[in-house]
Amino acid sequence: MTATDSCTDPGSEPCAAPSAADPAVPPVGSLSPSRAADFMTCPLLYRFRCIDRLPERPSPEAVRGTVVHTVLERLFDLPPQQRTLTAAQALVAPAWTDLCEAQPAVAAAAADGVFGDQASWLAGAEALLERYFDLEDPRRLQPAERELAVEVVLDSGLRLRGVVDRLDVAPNGAVRVVDYKTGSAPAEAFEGRALFQMKFYALVLWRLHGTVPRLLQLVYLRDREILRYVPDEAD
Repeated sequence: MTATDSCTDPGSEPCAAPSAADPAVPPVGSLSPSRAADFMTCPLLYRFRCIDRLPERPSPEAVRGTVVHTVLERLFDLPPQQRTLTAAQALVAPAWTDLCEAQPAVAAAAADGVFGDQASWLAGAEALLERYFDLEDPRRLQPAERELAVEVVLDSGLRLRGVVDRLDVAPNGAVRVVDYKTGSAPAEAFEGRALFQMKFYALVLWRLHGTVPRLLQLVYLRDREILRYVPDEAD
C-alpha cells in the first residue's frame, strides 16, 4: 500500500510495532493459522503434526515456495529502482543455498533427488517471480514490515502466533496484510477457506493494535491472480 493506492480511511490509526504478549497470562499452548487449519480439516492430521510430531519429508512445492518467499523478502532490501525481475531472479540461488544450510532435511532431500534436476527446479522459482512482476511493481511499494512475527495471548491463555509475509501501511495509517502463494488460486467456492489464514492474522493484529486491518490480500503467483477481502470485527 503506497501513497498512490486507494486505501484511505481518515479514522484509521497508524499500525505500531506489535506489542509483546502479556507475560501475566500463562500460555496453555500456541496455535498458528496452518495448524488451526489442519485441525479444522482433520483433527488426526493435527495430532500427527503437532502432538506426535511425525517426520514429514519436505515437498518440492513447499520448498520452492519458501525460496520464493525469501527472495520477495530480500528484494525489498534493495533500493526501489533496483527491484527488477533480473535482480529478483539473481536472488534465487543464494536463497536456495541459505535454505539448504539452515535446514539439513532440505539438503538431504535435494541430495536424494527429491527435487529432480536442480537447475530446472530453480528455474521454476524464477518463473514464479516473473509472474509476480506481472501483478505488482515492487519499485512503487515500501512495505512497513516483511516476514513479521506476530503473536497475542487470549484470555484463555492460548497463544495465537503467525508470520505475516508483508504489511503495507498507507500514509493515513490504513493497514494491508499481504501473503504470497505459489500454489493455484482457489475456486470461488473455496475462497473462504483460503482466507482463513488472513483472517487469523487480522485477528492477531486487531488484538494487538485495536484496529482491524483495512484489506487482506492473497497474491497467487502461479495463476497471476490476487484475492482481496475487506474484513470487519465480525470476522
